[in-house]
Amino acid sequence: MFDSLTGHQDARELIAFRVGVLECCIDIMMVREIRGWTLTTALPKSPPYVRGVINLRGSVLPVVDFAVRLGLPETEPTERNVIIVVQCGSQQIGLLVDAVSDILTVTEADIHPTPDVSSPMLKLFVRGLLSVDSRMISLISLENVLPALEPEAA
Repeated sequence: MFDSLTGHQDARELIAFRVGVLECCIDIMMVREIRGWTLTTALPKSPPYVRGVINLRGSVLPVVDFAVRLGLPETEPTERNVIIVVQCGSQQIGLLVDAVSDILTVTEADIHPTPDVSSPMLKLFVRGLLSVDSRMISLISLENVLPALEPEAA
């Protein structure tokens, strides 16, 4: 965002993490906590990217295998994997990722558009790209990670 009083762009912080061969980041304000890998309880008839659920201090937290959601091979979790607990709209979800790597401070000017050669699915999840040192990091739009829950008919 641009501050018209000072003439400066507002910086914001993003948390970067690895998922398979990809480096991704999300707005740090969406992150509630980062916890170690916990075994999940599978849910019948859930989408392939939903790993299952865990008990998070008395609440049921769905855990998404973020690699599968992005079209990558399923994660074989170890004690090195982490679950990033995020607030996505009115729902909290856990994102199973390989590791958290950095906290980045960026402005809108630092974010490059997603290339047109990308698949429609990728453009659904990736809001833009950041060039950090010699790395390209995908800025993820979490709103599209889980489809919106439709209200049941009465």
